[in-house]
Amino acid sequence: MGTRGAGLAVGLVFGLVLAWSGVMSPDVIRSALLFEDSYLYLFFASAVGTAAGGLFLLRRAGHTTWTPARPERRHVTGALIFGVGWGISDACPGPIAAQLGQGIGWAVWTLSGVALGVYLYLRTGEETEPAREPSVRPDSNTAAA
Repeated sequence: MGTRGAGLAVGLVFGLVLAWSGVMSPDVIRSALLFEDSYLYLFFASAVGTAAGGLFLLRRAGHTTWTPARPERRHVTGALIFGVGWGISDACPGPIAAQLGQGIGWAVWTLSGVALGVYLYLRTGEETEPAREPSVRPDSNTAAA
């Protein structure tokens, strides 16, 4: 399976999990943002645990995932804008495609907001660090002598 096929498979599984779990429901999101229900936070914690386990396995296999960097002003600004948008729309950008696939009409407005945000970001002309390819460290047991 090629990279695109793998991406498609991961995207389909992600969308199915979002739809099955109910985390794309505005009621679930609103309850979490008002601290009335912990379901969404527990779901996030399971995602963080899964990612941490995957990163651990990648590192054990000798692959470097990324180089940690100090947060910059643009990261904090972006997080604030994301949080405000999430609170106003009761929707995270992740499940927009799943919401559209289920025929949830108001997801069009969320998608429009995301598209507007991307457009405005690109219009600012802020230079960012170019994307880096993940590096691979040779395994110390198989390194050439």
